[in-house]
Amino acid sequence: MSSRFRQTTLIALILMLIGSLASAADVKYAPNWDSLDKRPTPEWFLDAKFGIFIHWGVYSVPAWGAPKQYAEWYWNKMADKKPDNVWWQFHQKNFGANFEYKEFAPSFRAELFNPDHWAEIFERSGAKYIVPTSKHHEGFALWPSAEASKTWGRQWNAVEIGPKRDLLGDLGDACRKRGLKYGFYYSLYEWFNPLWLSDRKRFVDEHMTPQFKDVVTRYKPAIIFSDGEWDMTSKEWKSEELLAWLFNESPVKNEVVVNDRWGKDCRHKHGGYYTTEYAAGMKDASHPWEESRGMAYSYGYNRAEAIDDYKTGREFIMILVDLVSRGGNFLLDIGPTADGRIPAIMEQRLLEIGDWLRINGEAIYGTRYAGRANQWSEGKRPGQEFGEYMIKYDLMNQIGFKAKDGVAVKQVFFTKKPDALYAILPGWPGKEFTLRDIKAPAGVKVTMLGWNQPLKAETKGNTLVVQMPAAGPEDLPSRHAYTLKITGAEVLPE
Repeated sequence: MSSRFRQTTLIALILMLIGSLASAADVKYAPNWDSLDKRPTPEWFLDAKFGIFIHWGVYSVPAWGAPKQYAEWYWNKMADKKPDNVWWQFHQKNFGANFEYKEFAPSFRAELFNPDHWAEIFERSGAKYIVPTSKHHEGFALWPSAEASKTWGRQWNAVEIGPKRDLLGDLGDACRKRGLKYGFYYSLYEWFNPLWLSDRKRFVDEHMTPQFKDVVTRYKPAIIFSDGEWDMTSKEWKSEELLAWLFNESPVKNEVVVNDRWGKDCRHKHGGYYTTEYAAGMKDASHPWEESRGMAYSYGYNRAEAIDDYKTGREFIMILVDLVSRGGNFLLDIGPTADGRIPAIMEQRLLEIGDWLRINGEAIYGTRYAGRANQWSEGKRPGQEFGEYMIKYDLMNQIGFKAKDGVAVKQVFFTKKPDALYAILPGWPGKEFTLRDIKAPAGVKVTMLGWNQPLKAETKGNTLVVQMPAAGPEDLPSRHAYTLKITGAEVLPE
């Protein structure tokens, strides 16, 4: 092939790529689900895999919730003033029956908030995107929202009362300096907003819609986690019109990723990626999805939660691996304190995840569903339900190398890239490990991430036997899970 021909071919390919990108940018979406649902999820989200959720607001002042409940729902729960309501009992005892929720706002001062420190912890955790609450269902805005104070008839944003600071903007600047994608959570409804209670149509037209456009235009989010949609349909919320604006006219029309919470008719049907909450994620990668959960039982900081309520770093690592092996993302929540600190136990969990990802991240970031999520041991396989909310997910009893009381366990989790298959082991298997139903080329190359020498491996039909390194605990490249990289291999259906 001549040099001139190669140059001509390269130029033609570049022009085709530019043309395809321009065509994608020129697509106009109509304000209906038939059109909006055709918008592809931006690739950055499919590559990122791991994000951090942040629930922070006036509810961080009482910072309390009944056992295994969400502390950020404090106002809603304690508003039911029945004598047997434990939320109301707590509020009366500690703040007084005449103390109104709005009186917490001046104590939400964030005086110790250091956005650069937060961003450093996030970067060290290995997370690729950050999703703080711009406002939760209480309606208190973490940016200078004119609509918040106007509609509530009082100072109800963080610049006018409490911190007297643009919390959303300051954190965004710090995160973006470290190369993290930044967006926000946005609640469509507000429990006790006077306009919501009196005229929902006006609330949508005069409050929610202009406020949403304001926060998008100001902070240019890469991702939007919508919520609080369940009381009305997407038609009533005018979500189709709002998303058409977002995808056609907003400053983030080509980058922004959205979820599926845009009306009570939407979850797992319309919008962007599907959401699950304190659940098990989805079964496979037929549609982009993300599981979110707190480190214990609450999203917002709950002072009543004890050490045993928190999952371990190992469990979060295994959840991340399991979700990614099925094609999903993991959005792990932190609940900062009212004075602006990330609780030390939450920082520790994030850093432990980051230590593992520094060695094994190649098998997580940028990977795709391998066609089969895992390899089971012998034994009866336990069932797993999938759904949107609070689905039992007992992963730690489902992993290992040998069946437990006759019940099968997951021995390996698979992910893939175009040139490699990754097999993530949930522990150290011993001298060797056998991968079944694997198609591998002759002379297959097998390595372990973080280990500098190739591993001996032998193919026997569709079986691959890998000799593990003769290493002591102090020699192992990471803790909790170990990744085999198998070049040119693929998994076969069972």
